[in-house]
Amino acid sequence: MSIYFIRAGLQTSIQDYGRPGLMHYGISQGGAADLLSMKLANLLLGNTLNNPVMEITLTGPLIEFDCDVSIAITGARFKTLLNNNPIENYKVIQIKSGDILEFSHLLSGARAYIGLSATISVPQILNSASTHLISGFGGHKSGAIEQGERVHLENIRIAKEAQLERELIPNYRLRPLIRVVHGAESQRFPQSALDNFFATTFQVSAQSNRMGIRLSPSIIPEPEGLEDISGEMVSSGLYPGSIQIPSNGEPIISFIEGQTIGGYPRLAHVIRADLHRLGQLKAQDKINFQLVSPAQARLILQKKNKLLAKLQNRMESEAREALTI
Repeated sequence: MSIYFIRAGLQTSIQDYGRPGLMHYGISQGGAADLLSMKLANLLLGNTLNNPVMEITLTGPLIEFDCDVSIAITGARFKTLLNNNPIENYKVIQIKSGDILEFSHLLSGARAYIGLSATISVPQILNSASTHLISGFGGHKSGAIEQGERVHLENIRIAKEAQLERELIPNYRLRPLIRVVHGAESQRFPQSALDNFFATTFQVSAQSNRMGIRLSPSIIPEPEGLEDISGEMVSSGLYPGSIQIPSNGEPIISFIEGQTIGGYPRLAHVIRADLHRLGQLKAQDKINFQLVSPAQARLILQKKNKLLAKLQNRMESEAREALTI
């Protein structure tokens, strides 16, 4: 049983939670760029939340199925067609053998996720099926899926009908307001630089990727103004969401496949609850930052986790009820 890629798309890969906890070995976390969208796809299908999914970036694939299976598409919105008929995100779609799924033009966001009521047959490397695209290991043949390839499925089942309520669906058309806490070296920056950082609307550079998200403009009127800040720094740990300011003053957000150490001062850090929003940024998108306290950051994360747990419990309960009918 398999999925055949008539067209592969720009960068379609297999992803799960990634490989957290290995940064002291120089291995960045990787995994799905938008973990929330991945979890929602699996939640709709009644999977474990870490069941591997297919991540689609900017340009989508054309896929032929040779088995009956259920899917759920979350994250970025494409014009998506099943046998030339439009289908929606955030609901369970029943697929028949021979069906053709097409991702046409991108409408909003940057990355979509296809969850499957099946297990994607790829080897586990360091307890993960995810593809580390920058380093070239894991996932399907250690890289992005290519045209003409097949991805094989195991443990296929048919999931019950389900759909996420409209008010819970993320809106990627809006300009993101990314919440941050102070970074480890924020006290080194002049107040004018800090004020500029939180007052500026930044634009995402085309040079951004899964390693880092580059922003412009500079927060320092004169680039040499940062030389004293970074000149004495020893390289230290980075994590997805660390916002470094190099000597040109243009922020770089360390992303999911980013380096594990860096030598630029860390002005701020994206809160854990908002990390998934970074996965939906693309070139030319505009973003702003908002400062919150560590206590506020923890509260925001708790609320998101409680909502996800509530949805999971409700869907599991509905599934149990369906089995008794």
